[in-house]
Amino acid sequence: MEEKITAYCFDRLDQTLCQLNREDCAIIAGGTDIMVLHKSRRGVPSKIPKPIVFIDHLSELKQVYQHHNDLHIGACSTYSELLENRLIPMPLKNAIKTIAAPAIRNRGTLGGNICNASPAGDTLPLLYVYNAKLLLRSVTGDRLVAISDFIQGPRRVQRFQNEILIEIILPSVLEEDAHVVFEKVGNRNADAIAKVLFAGFIRISNDRIDDIRIAFGAVGATMVRSTVIEKKLVGKTIPLADADITTIVAAFDKVIRPIDDQRSTATYRKTVALNLLRYFLSLKQYQTN
Repeated sequence: MEEKITAYCFDRLDQTLCQLNREDCAIIAGGTDIMVLHKSRRGVPSKIPKPIVFIDHLSELKQVYQHHNDLHIGACSTYSELLENRLIPMPLKNAIKTIAAPAIRNRGTLGGNICNASPAGDTLPLLYVYNAKLLLRSVTGDRLVAISDFIQGPRRVQRFQNEILIEIILPSVLEEDAHVVFEKVGNRNADAIAKVLFAGFIRISNDRIDDIRIAFGAVGATMVRSTVIEKKLVGKTIPLADADITTIVAAFDKVIRPIDDQRSTATYRKTVALNLLRYFLSLKQYQTN
């Protein structure tokens, strides 16, 4: 006898939140991660151990708007929708273009990429250097969490059973005069799981570094970012001295801890990650003559 799966699809967000408050459910937006996670052998339906609640159709979760200089992105906005939105920063669009094939981008969502919490999540390093904050909602109210606190390990996030990720907020991103770099290293330019991900953010004032943020993906259990190391560069004159670059690369060498897997080796990952860091710190585009 076939097992039946209980599924809910409510018209409104408040109805969905009430159901989550009553019952522990698997939340499905695009489904591109959860269906793979629970896949069975060919011809056998996926076995999801919990009731399902669908949220991708909820209009409250698909809005993208500006509030002051913050950018608010609805968690169920698909990658394809974000590519067409004029408010989305170009570095984030460039990252989205490297995600899978168009069919997946038509279904996959930014909120899903975050809640899946893969160490190789394509958008995550950029969201870390944008200092993204996540708005979660339950029947008892809203909660704002930094993305670095929300993601706790592979497929482990700080979301309570009765909560839904509502928005991703990028603080002051629409007023930042910063140079942002995103790099993905994989077997192909797109449609491939990353071997190494890198994002860098730098803002310069009067030839000195005013703010710098650096994040790596696929080289640790979560995104690798160190504000302690970043602070060593604040106030430094551009272009950076070779000694300063060497010091920062050596510091990140100690905190980057990749693994060997079917896609790559730990040695390759660390070497490439540190080369990308050195490249970013040596870039001429943001340096004055």
